[in-house]
Amino acid sequence: MTRFTRFFGRTATLLAVSTALLLGTAGCATSSRVGVTSDFDHSVNFQAFKTWSWYPTQTGDTEGGPAQGYQSFLDKRIRTAIEREMNAKGLSYTEKGGDLYVAYSAKVEDKQQANYGGFGPYGYPYGYRYGGLYNSGYITNYKAGTVIIDFVDSRRKELAWRGQGQAQVDKQTISEPEVYRIVNSILGTFPPQDANVRR
Repeated sequence: MTRFTRFFGRTATLLAVSTALLLGTAGCATSSRVGVTSDFDHSVNFQAFKTWSWYPTQTGDTEGGPAQGYQSFLDKRIRTAIEREMNAKGLSYTEKGGDLYVAYSAKVEDKQQANYGGFGPYGYPYGYRYGGLYNSGYITNYKAGTVIIDFVDSRRKELAWRGQGQAQVDKQTISEPEVYRIVNSILGTFPPQDANVRR
């Protein structure tokens, strides 16, 4: 083998390994990302809220079970995560009559994502393989876990704030670490930091 062949052979190998590592890192970053959106009533003074309670008519089981006298694992995880975050924000829990009522819902859905840019599913550059053009688009199937948290002004009986978080999950339910990650991301946007919010 000539020096020229060894040089280009080594370079191609390094390029392939680097590309694989880059794509692997990007895949991990995508799967761990939580997409969060929130909205709120701009007339509300969020600094006035000091206590909170669970919404009186909150359904007991997000996973569709009977919810008669007990809660699913998912409900327990969501409630524990919300309680920790609310406590960290200095809001005190009270059994009834809090300044805010907190309600939540959760679901896991099967979704698809179309990928058209960069590399195809086998690592070939976009639009070119073995000397010919091809369509590099492919479909990825995945499960998305979505959690919605509502804060209701108990005095006015009106929605004051809503946050929603969605992340890729591994199973048909949302695991404990995933629940904490999603809930923490959602409540990280509360209270809203907006110039129109009265202090």
